[in-house]
Amino acid sequence: MTQGPAPRPLSDEALSNLLGKQQFGTLATVKRSGHPHLTTMLYSWEAETRIVRFSTTADRIKVGHLRRDPRASLHVQGGDVWSFAVAEGDAEVSEITTVPGDAVGRELLGMIPQAAKPEDEDAFLEQLVAERRVVIRLRVDRLYGTALDIKG
Repeated sequence: MTQGPAPRPLSDEALSNLLGKQQFGTLATVKRSGHPHLTTMLYSWEAETRIVRFSTTADRIKVGHLRRDPRASLHVQGGDVWSFAVAEGDAEVSEITTVPGDAVGRELLGMIPQAAKPEDEDAFLEQLVAERRVVIRLRVDRLYGTALDIKG
């Protein structure tokens, strides 16, 4: 029996690039029991500041978890099933956006790629208030991940 190739650790730059190419990942927060709570999330990666941003509503379980214990991780699949990146750090939850166009609402608007910006920005900002939206900011202090070089 021959052994296949070993996983190859990805450089910090390669991990950052992988995070920047993807839009969805699995956010892990810590339940009161200590077990992980996992949820698939749309995210925005800011490589320069090493911050991952997520939009969610104030009533979500993950918000309560992060307010109690800020430790979190984001797992992102690479371009194939053999590669991944994980961003770890402490997260903070913003205040709820309460006035259309307030700082939190503008931050949420800024997370949307230019090509997907809403046509009616005012209506969008009002919707964010109605939904009681918040921003989760994961301040990344560790990136890790691997790739497995398999010829297909």
